[in-house]
Amino acid sequence: MCAGARLAIRVIPRAKKTQFGGKRQGRLVVRLQAPPVEGAANRALCKFLAKVLGVSAGDVEIISGLHSREKVVLVHGLSEQQLRRRLADAGAEL
Repeated sequence: MCAGARLAIRVIPRAKKTQFGGKRQGRLVVRLQAPPVEGAANRALCKFLAKVLGVSAGDVEIISGLHSREKVVLVHGLSEQQLRRRLADAGAEL
């Protein structure tokens, strides 16, 4: 099993619906219904990515940008190729 794959993300909190929002400045945009209060948006991001990627929420770790809209996420147990394939299958623009 591999260590994991990194993913650069731009979060837009308080959206109407949690979903992918294209790509901006080399980062995958994720729109979240959750507000950026007390870690709610970070938890929602991890839960959303885990569901889309078919991994447990514990396998999704924010390694940079906990208090920022620009984050780097590490997905444990997936290679870069597996990550990109699963995102593409979910309709995310890469």
